Amino acid sequence: MSRRPRAPHREILGWAMFDFANSAYTLLIITVVFGDLFTRVIVGDAPDYRLGNLLWSLALAASYLMVVLVSPVAGAIMDYSASKKRFLFASYLLTVSTTAALYWAAPGQVWVGMVFLILSNFGFAIGESFIASFLPDLGPPEDLGKISGFGWALGYLGGLVAASFVLLVLGEVSAENFERIRWVGPWTALFFLVAALPTFLWLRERGTARPLPPGLGYLRLGFSRVGQTLGHLRDHRDLVLLLIAVFFSMGGIAIIITYTFIYGAQVIRWDEGIRTLMFVAVQITAAAGSFVFGLVQDRVGVKRTYGLTLILWIVAIVLIYLTPQIADGVRLWFGLDWQAQHIFLVVGCIAGTSLGACQSSTRALVGLFAPRSRSAELFGFWGLAMKLASVFGLLGIGLLQTWFGLQQAMLFCALLFALAWLVALGIDETRGRRIAEEHEAGLRAW
Repeated sequence: MSRRPRAPHREILGWAMFDFANSAYTLLIITVVFGDLFTRVIVGDAPDYRLGNLLWSLALAASYLMVVLVSPVAGAIMDYSASKKRFLFASYLLTVSTTAALYWAAPGQVWVGMVFLILSNFGFAIGESFIASFLPDLGPPEDLGKISGFGWALGYLGGLVAASFVLLVLGEVSAENFERIRWVGPWTALFFLVAALPTFLWLRERGTARPLPPGLGYLRLGFSRVGQTLGHLRDHRDLVLLLIAVFFSMGGIAIIITYTFIYGAQVIRWDEGIRTLMFVAVQITAAAGSFVFGLVQDRVGVKRTYGLTLILWIVAIVLIYLTPQIADGVRLWFGLDWQAQHIFLVVGCIAGTSLGACQSSTRALVGLFAPRSRSAELFGFWGLAMKLASVFGLLGIGLLQTWFGLQQAMLFCALLFALAWLVALGIDETRGRRIAEEHEAGLRAW
């Protein structure tokens, strides 16, 4: 099989700029600002905010379920019609328009906030799968880890740039500051709109469109091709194991991304200054972790790197749960006045190191295991596994926190990461790559 050429640097940068742009949505809407705003101000069921937390989980779970239903069929259509870029552009426009509309979610306007959150997160989440499907065309297998890690690292820098404006200009999340902080939606939309333009200018559509068989539409074709892929997944054991592991690990990551700053506000009860430091620290450590692990995984293997990040996650989640107890123990045994919020800040750096690296390594593994002619379709299944995991994880944490409280419910994440690690032990990276290469060379029929 001929060596896959590496794409020009400008095209790789254009691909990575979509990560740079959409990280503003992840950070400002899901993680740092709007989630806290929705639970404590728009819903505002003080003192424990359990209804707000549950509605937040339900809205996000609904959007991810929509992605689960659409993503594989859309991927199959994109492969057949060579329309990845058009699908990506449609998701981009949907995300920008509905994120800007979050401005209209005022205190008490819970359903307005939920509707626009569902639509904007659907556009954002399905766009993740669409942009990832371009990865196998950007270089040879041995470079995909570096390219994926570069994109994820650049994404965290984009989040840092986008959020700096919010922290410095829009201020804190509070009812008193609502008229300023409500602009977080329009600002995020504007940043996404502008920062993603290089993607559509520089990224190439390499596929070749094929004519539809007589009497067959794209929708029916999409379902037919998905059925064929499902029927032959038994020949791709390592890809199946990866998708199962992704289901568990992304369930945990979805909870962390969605609830870290809510946890800081409700359980740790941090100051505004510590909240800002946490944001900066996590962005820097996540960017560094994505880039460094991207280099490491091409040397030691992507599977081993993925397993290491899962172990780091288990340690981080246990420390997150124990943060208040650690602060009490240090004060009792050593007489040091270490506050829980300061310990939580340190633990956040551990979590940040593995945050992007874990997701980047799974994206690189799919790129290695996916035949190029089915890349969009199989990345659609990767997106399906991630979003189905998000539905499961967010519904799980939403229900558990109503019964036991948010601190105890967070241990659910440690269980999910442990299950992912156990499943990943069965993945054979060499075998998975060989099967993909044999298919692309025409030695294996789908």
